[in-house]
Amino acid sequence: MKNAYNLRSIAAKAIGQVLDQGQSLSTALPALQKNIADKDKALLQELCFGTLRVLPQLEWCIKQLMARPMTGKQRPLHYLIMVGLYQLIYTRIPAHAVLAETVEGAVALKRPQLKGLINGVLRQFQRQQDALLEQAGQQESRFLHPSWLLERIRKAYPTEWQAVADANNQRPPMWLRVNRLHHSRDRYLELLAEAGIAAEIDDAYPDALRLVAPCPVTDLPGFADGWVTVQDASAQGCVPLLAPQNGERILDLCAAPGGKTTHILEAAPEAQVLAVDIDEQRLKRVLENLQRLRLNAEVKRGDGTQPEQWAAGLSFDRILLDAPCSATGVIRRHPDIKWLRRNSDIAELVAVQKAILEAIWPYLKSGGVLLYATCSILPEENSEQIADFLSRHVDATLVETGDSSHPGKQNLPGPTAGDGFFYAKLTKA
Repeated sequence: MKNAYNLRSIAAKAIGQVLDQGQSLSTALPALQKNIADKDKALLQELCFGTLRVLPQLEWCIKQLMARPMTGKQRPLHYLIMVGLYQLIYTRIPAHAVLAETVEGAVALKRPQLKGLINGVLRQFQRQQDALLEQAGQQESRFLHPSWLLERIRKAYPTEWQAVADANNQRPPMWLRVNRLHHSRDRYLELLAEAGIAAEIDDAYPDALRLVAPCPVTDLPGFADGWVTVQDASAQGCVPLLAPQNGERILDLCAAPGGKTTHILEAAPEAQVLAVDIDEQRLKRVLENLQRLRLNAEVKRGDGTQPEQWAAGLSFDRILLDAPCSATGVIRRHPDIKWLRRNSDIAELVAVQKAILEAIWPYLKSGGVLLYATCSILPEENSEQIADFLSRHVDATLVETGDSSHPGKQNLPGPTAGDGFFYAKLTKA
């Protein structure tokens, strides 16, 4: 029986919500997926994430194929054409099915009179595909990044910027964190092998396994029982540096969705952990993760710049500050970041990070540890932020993560590596 919905038109709507309304895909997709069969959700995600991953290439091709852009109320049809081009270039869906379903998307978008136009553009692309893609590969747009961001990456990494950009444009590896309260990493590796799932270890991360090929979480042994969590290796790197101990009072600040909160408790199940985040909706994810893993933490909504409102009278042995940031280290997981971020956002984020660091430092005990972390690759948010903090706090010492000339430890994304991530471990006199 034919579906009562057109998947390509839904993808076009999602892309429009990102590009025209500034919504993230993680916000836009759940509402649009409500009436979609489970078997179709993976394809919808592929169309949306894939199209946004290679957006500049698709935009360039459309400019060559159309005399004038589709604007105003016809803008959703522009995104529909993008979805069609993405399928022709990057998926194994037969071309006749791509054309039929994409053209039919015009009806679902209430523009049936434009079916002929959509069909014509896609067929013209088919005829010129090789030549167009060769020309597109010679344009600045081939790096698939907005120019302001590419320039920042070039400036920060003059010899590595192309490798970073290329890594950002790839599909991300799937990393697991083995719950050491249930199994050793080696034992869980055996369980994966028994289930026919190939995985590899990374000695830098004691609880991490990388799947050779991603799979549904329902295929993972013991997932529902809390044996394992999906979490990138770089994000897992926070807890070994934080080194939580049983009996300590530990703050996980900007904690949602709770991956690091639960990792702290797996490492130190008898620690008193307070997880704080400003976003009420995302805090629900923290509670869900704690419940699945059968772990206990106090969870509060709070603004990191105003700890007096939620931490009055408290002091902490260890603080993990996973600071709000540009998320430029996780673009391969969230390609919409490239089009949601603006150059002006960076200075604003740096100011917020500085305010949170200043506000929370007094709540760290003497002899305590603060781990500052971001999923950014930009020095302004990372090494420069920490250098500035150290210059103003004589009671702060950088340990284990760089030195005064290069404060902190910066991970860059790589094909079989973790995401882009920054850590700076500070102790308090």
